Amino acid sequence: MKLFAQKEAVAFVKTGLKEFRYDREIRLTPGAKDILTEAGIKVVFATGATPPSPTAASAPASTVGAGTSADLKLFNSAESALLKQQICDIGRRIWMREYCDGNGGNISVRVGPDRFIVTPTGVSKGFMTPDMLCMVDGKGNQLAGTWKRSSEFTTHAAIYETVPEAVSVCHAHPCHVGAFAVKGMQPPPRLIPELEVFVGTVAVAEYKTPGTPEIAASIRPLAPQHQSIIMGNHGLICWGKSIEDAYFKMEITDAYCRTVILAQAIPGTSAIPCEGMGDLLALKKKMGLPDDRYGLKPAELCEVDPWQEMCGSHGCSSPVTPWNPMTVDAKKDASNADLEALVQKLTDEIVAKVKV
Repeated sequence: MKLFAQKEAVAFVKTGLKEFRYDREIRLTPGAKDILTEAGIKVVFATGATPPSPTAASAPASTVGAGTSADLKLFNSAESALLKQQICDIGRRIWMREYCDGNGGNISVRVGPDRFIVTPTGVSKGFMTPDMLCMVDGKGNQLAGTWKRSSEFTTHAAIYETVPEAVSVCHAHPCHVGAFAVKGMQPPPRLIPELEVFVGTVAVAEYKTPGTPEIAASIRPLAPQHQSIIMGNHGLICWGKSIEDAYFKMEITDAYCRTVILAQAIPGTSAIPCEGMGDLLALKKKMGLPDDRYGLKPAELCEVDPWQEMCGSHGCSSPVTPWNPMTVDAKKDASNADLEALVQKLTDEIVAKVKV
């Protein structure tokens, strides 16, 4: 049980928040309750309430932001409230699918010209509440909110700068994509229609230190034609035309990577035919989705076998080999012959000993 006393109450009042929620895991002292009530803060007991974070309770006034009254009005509008709730909902989905560990990952959404709502730093994406979110401009300057914004927003900004239609950006560390990230490998194309239509080729950006201008620079040239980008030795960043759309790109990409990894253990190879790829890209173009392969001829779309591309130059821990029933039967026959020879040898030895 956590004790919330007068000292913590005084710090909470300084955050500017208007509601304090607690449950049976938090012991609220009478003195602390008086301080909160006198400050006009609504005290709410709710089962399963998120415990007040020390970060929030000690948040300095400077983190409230330097925005104008118009910025604060936008940040506190009904439209922004809906987007904040959507970000929290997606954050929980990311956490439940184990796409992020600790306080990893970040989500942002465009709410106006050069204005973005973004997740805070140092918070698990599975336990965010709308009051934790903040608003920044395109350079990352915090304009509103009592929690400090994510240090990786500058990477999001690189996408917003180069892709005007990008409404939201989602970054996390899904494990199956992470396997490709630590290998510096691009997932092979032409294997599953859903990736081809809704995501396209997944680009791979060179490793740079997270949160730095260098990593933003590595993402900037890739974003216009790739909605899903693997960050070398790091994670995955996706953009979409809504918060959920950006998240969908991530979910589809990780499911694809997981399937490819599992498929390596099964004998045989297959891929979407060249003419099938043309049909998928035509469908995608009608949907207004970007792709770096528009205009390529069928032969160019199928120039490289996806399995050779994945295993040929990098090597696979479990090499994929074509399924050949004749080979399997031959091995079975050889195995049976060896067994029969062994039995005959043992029989001959036993007979010889009996005769002696």
